[in-house]
Amino acid sequence: MKVNLLLQARTNSSRLPAKVLLPVEGIPLVVLSAKRASNTGHRVIVVTSVESSDDLLCDVLQQWGIEYFRGDLEDTLKRFVDALEGMPDEQLVVRLTGDNVVPDGKFIDEMIDDFTKRELSYLSCVGLEAGLPYGVSVEITRVEYLRDAHRHATLLSDREHVTPKVIRRFGQTVFDRYSDLDMSQFRCTVDTLNDYLRLCRLFKGIRKPEQATLSLLLKRLKEISPEVVSSHPLNRFVLGTAQFGSDYGVANTSGQPAQQKVNEILETALSNGIKYIDTARAYGESEQVLGEALSLIRDSRAAIITKLSPLDDCPVNATTDIVSTYVEKSIYASCSSLRVRRIDTLMLHRASHLNVWHGAVWEKVLELQKAGVIYHLGVSVQSPSEALLALDYAQIEFIQLPFNILDYRWDPVIEKISQVRENRKLVIHARSALLQGLLISDQLDLWSRASCANASEVIDWLAAKAKIYTSGSVTGLLLQYVFSQSWLDGVVVGVDTKEQLVDNLSTISDVSWSDDLLRSVISDRPTVSIETLNPAKWRQ
Repeated sequence: MKVNLLLQARTNSSRLPAKVLLPVEGIPLVVLSAKRASNTGHRVIVVTSVESSDDLLCDVLQQWGIEYFRGDLEDTLKRFVDALEGMPDEQLVVRLTGDNVVPDGKFIDEMIDDFTKRELSYLSCVGLEAGLPYGVSVEITRVEYLRDAHRHATLLSDREHVTPKVIRRFGQTVFDRYSDLDMSQFRCTVDTLNDYLRLCRLFKGIRKPEQATLSLLLKRLKEISPEVVSSHPLNRFVLGTAQFGSDYGVANTSGQPAQQKVNEILETALSNGIKYIDTARAYGESEQVLGEALSLIRDSRAAIITKLSPLDDCPVNATTDIVSTYVEKSIYASCSSLRVRRIDTLMLHRASHLNVWHGAVWEKVLELQKAGVIYHLGVSVQSPSEALLALDYAQIEFIQLPFNILDYRWDPVIEKISQVRENRKLVIHARSALLQGLLISDQLDLWSRASCANASEVIDWLAAKAKIYTSGSVTGLLLQYVFSQSWLDGVVVGVDTKEQLVDNLSTISDVSWSDDLLRSVISDRPTVSIETLNPAKWRQ
């Protein structure tokens, strides 16, 4: 079957300039991508820009005998459509990128065969369902659908990323032949220097890298990715980042981690398939540090959850316009710090923001969501009563609440959550699984600050349960208990170092404890005060 393989490439990458020209086993990255894609006989055209910055790229392509087309730098969709001039509408188009070198002709043929047999209009191989690493990226559609998208696309994102309008029209069907590999947490694209060095290790010593099979490369990728802890993406592990912005945690002895340490934590987290990263305006420099790290890693698989400012500086008697200004200031500051145009999930920092100032805060965030500045809305709650209040707001899709092995307050709310979920999408995340590290500490002075009158009893009980259920690991006991709660979709866990993250990831079992086992674990748990369960009540 005749198809068009269009390989998108440019040299003005801001994160790793001229990355497509970097050598892998002596072959420029973009050339290797083209040669691998065409190794079963397909014609490949590298689609680049008319800008002088891409002159060298075209010279290199010409030296290697690779066909290319030059078009608009900013309007990538137009560039693709112009490259397809004269092609019949019904002809297939395969979209590739010059920084994703792993896909080969055989894999592309498999996708084309699937596309044809299922009579599809669009097919991709990205995401958890595909089971493939981030960087094994191929999209297939037809010429006519790209032309139609070009005629009607008005959003900059539609023109920059080529296929979003096609996806909205036909849906994002995924090629799932490799789903059993469970390798979506691995990474083999090239956006950073670390990515490039990893790719060099991946192809090192392969005599004909353009002919290396996908199966060989995936096997080698596992071998050179020691940072991947689990063979299964840990989708319920939410990375907490309060530590990134301050000396957070009552048991914190290492202080705020340096930017390089944060970068290592983020890269390891994303390599292990962590789906959400949690931050807030109130977490000191957390958003800014996180934005810097993500700008270097450039990995879009994890969604960012941030929280509105507590608005403590907003006057009690503020008018609606003034409240709106404070809300906008917080949200746009978050966008700037995180280096994003739109916030994935914005949570109200306090449940009271739902109705204070006559509902002006909530009305403003709804307005900004409608304007496209916010995708999902949620609220961070402190108590069961606040959670029940949040459940009454139909627009709320995320609720974050404090929960741990000692917290006995949530049974009435769990049933209500189940009822609400029958009628709408609702994601529940728990925080305080380790209660700021207090639950893994045996320092009585820290427990005293937390107003715990029976600290010795609690410490002994936790140690005894850990000995029975988690080979003596109190951290393992605490995490396994919370992660095994079927009513929770995610658990926020903060770390100070990459090593601490790896330890926590290794601690979590792929198999959840049964309801009977969970009841057995807490059948004799000691009771602590409400003040102990709420860090806001602790003595500083």
